[in-house]
Amino acid sequence: GMAREEFEEYQRQLLEEKIERDKAFVQRKAERATVRMHLRDKYHLAQDERDDAQLHVAGGAVELPQELAAMVHSEEEEEEDGTGAFTFLVKLREVDLPALRDRALGTVDEVKEKCAVM
Repeated sequence: GMAREEFEEYQRQLLEEKIERDKAFVQRKAERATVRMHLRDKYHLAQDERDDAQLHVAGGAVELPQELAAMVHSEEEEEEDGTGAFTFLVKLREVDLPALRDRALGTVDEVKEKCAVM
């Protein structure tokens, strides 16, 4: 095959590509950690130290892509105006729980009929 110089160049290119992929992977993990941290903060859940560690590995503050930033901000705005929880509660009142229960039990009965193990 290859001449020694070609092989070394090929190895160098592979290493550079791996480094770029690893950087992008660390960045995506940090972005996801940032979104999780925002959501945990919003819903008053305990933070996870793994998210802090991922941010630290990525170099601290992470710049979110526009789509993720928009998603986080739209959720924050929804909470601020109070319509999110209220709308959910109003829709929850509209759910016909007895019909939902009957439908679920009917599905379980169908599965039992089809599956001899149950």
